[in-house]
Amino acid sequence: MESIYLLPISFICLTQFVFGQTGDDQEIRRLEKYWTELLDNGDTTALLQLWSKNYVVNNPNGEIVTPEKIIALMKSGHKFPKVQRIIEKITFNQNIAIVMGKELQQPANMTTNKEEWIPRRFTNVWIKSENGWQLTARQSSEIIRK
Repeated sequence: MESIYLLPISFICLTQFVFGQTGDDQEIRRLEKYWTELLDNGDTTALLQLWSKNYVVNNPNGEIVTPEKIIALMKSGHKFPKVQRIIEKITFNQNIAIVMGKELQQPANMTTNKEEWIPRRFTNVWIKSENGWQLTARQSSEIIRK
C-alpha cells in the first residue's frame, strides 16, 4: 500500500525539481541578455544592483577588474563594444549557475558584419541569494583565429 503512495509523491518531487531548474535556466538566460543591455545603455545603477558586491572580471586584456574600475571607466565616457553572447552550457550546482559559451565582440571600426567581429570564449558565474541571482565572476578570452 505504501508503494502506491510513494510513486505519485516521487513524481511530484521530480517534476518540481525539473520545472524549477527550467525556471532558473530561463532566468539566467534572461539576465545574461539584460546585463548586456545595461552595459550597452551605460546603466551603472542597475549594473551595481545586478552584480554581487564582490564581482570580479578577468577581461580579454588579461586584467582583473572590479565594479569600481568598471563604473569609473563608464562614467569617464567609455562605451563598451557591442557583444553577441551565445550560451552553450548552463550548469547549476545548488545556488550557483555557471554559464559558458562564445561571444562575438564588435571591433573598433564598428562594422555590423558579424564575420568580422572578434570571437571570444566566456564564463559567467551567478549566485542566487535572498536578492535573486547576481553576477559574481566573469572571464572572457579572445580566440586566436587560425
